Amino acid sequence: MAQHSESSTQGRTAKISVATLTAMVVGSMVGAGVFSLPSRFAGETGVLGALISWTVAGTGMLMLAFVFQRLAIRKPDLDSGVYAYAKAGFGEYLGFFSAFGYWASACVGNVTYWILIMSTLGALLPVLGEGDTVVAFLASSACVWLFYLLVRRGVKEATTINRIVTVAKLVPIIMFVLIAVFLLDPQVLAANFEGYGVTGPLFDQVRGTMLATVFVFLGVEGASVYSRHARRREDVGRATVLGFLMVLAIFASVTIVSYGILPMEELAELRQPSMAGVLEAAVGGWGAVFVSVGLIVSVLGAYLAWTLMSSEVLFVAAKDRDMPRFLATSDANDVPRAALLLTTALIQVVLFVTLLSDDAFTFALDLTSALSLIPFLLAAGYALKLALGRGGPAEGSRTAGDLVIAALAVLYTAFLLFAAGLTFVLLSFVIYAPATILFAMTRREQGRRVFSGRELVIFVVSVIGAVIGVVALATGAISI
Repeated sequence: MAQHSESSTQGRTAKISVATLTAMVVGSMVGAGVFSLPSRFAGETGVLGALISWTVAGTGMLMLAFVFQRLAIRKPDLDSGVYAYAKAGFGEYLGFFSAFGYWASACVGNVTYWILIMSTLGALLPVLGEGDTVVAFLASSACVWLFYLLVRRGVKEATTINRIVTVAKLVPIIMFVLIAVFLLDPQVLAANFEGYGVTGPLFDQVRGTMLATVFVFLGVEGASVYSRHARRREDVGRATVLGFLMVLAIFASVTIVSYGILPMEELAELRQPSMAGVLEAAVGGWGAVFVSVGLIVSVLGAYLAWTLMSSEVLFVAAKDRDMPRFLATSDANDVPRAALLLTTALIQVVLFVTLLSDDAFTFALDLTSALSLIPFLLAAGYALKLALGRGGPAEGSRTAGDLVIAALAVLYTAFLLFAAGLTFVLLSFVIYAPATILFAMTRREQGRRVFSGRELVIFVVSVIGAVIGVVALATGAISI
């Protein structure tokens, strides 16, 4: 394996266009989540609650998209945005937490892709079950390492493939929406409108959908994570907003039109991918096949995009000396091979753990969302500090719009933590606290103290949270 210095790596960095960056954003967000939306929403709320949920989630995530757009312009020296913004705003330890949490959420999210693919194929091959059998595990593992070999061929080649796949996978999703609109039954839609008596008070309905919306919107920061490859810094912001608006329209449409095909109770009971069940109910068996093929193409594209981005986060964090230095190496093709190998290894480990879970897909999906919330909150918090003039020097002048956008983004991410509930917050601590070993290794490599005063307080809080989480798991208060 060829190894190169930081300076030589920067000199070889592959440059990609705004269209490819936008494809990275769309490719990252349009993955497994969109195909699970009908049953996930129907199990929590009716049409009214879904409309409110998408309004809240769309507004909040748009604020986050604007945050990443503005930070890309105001802080052009910061690469791999989610991690870099947390470090710049709140110090090295919280920056490390952001990098590790974002990376871990990407790895767990990638596992859901393979579970969903195998569950889809399981409709034809019963030996695969719902993606949770030993045969499904072995098949998924083989695919994980095949993708590792593909990405090793080079960043530019992998992003080009992702751009092609992004276009290809949007076709069946758009076709699903058009067919569902044409065959929609107004009486069924009206019966599903309020959802009261089935899913509880409206506020609880909306709250219950929040983690699902977070999961499907993960990737809105994709262009920012990959910013060192942009031809112009302005392209990062444009790609973020363009990608977000395209995906919001797709997600909301898929959710709402499904309520016009089947009653809520039947939607909620559909096997994943539930979009296939909806189209099957509308047009017959070919509809399920059509959606299933689209799902496989979509998920493979999203898996490729997330593998690229998660490896990039580890690589840049190591270059900034916030991860062990063995992760800071790349080869002649601009591939961070050590970071890519560690990413693939964690995906493999989590894939094995899913064999022990009762509902691997739903649990992994919600945990992915919960792990991403702290990195998002810290990025939004840094934007708020800049808007208040407390985040150090930045390009351009501060405006009232910057303050409003950053404040709304902070409020939204804080609400998401509340909506996630104590279970997933504690489970996040269970993952975050042990990861501090990597932080300690990095500090030891530099001959520095492991913690400063404030960092020690944060570490103690995370350990307490992790201990509570482990006890809750051991006593059955929390289950996977």
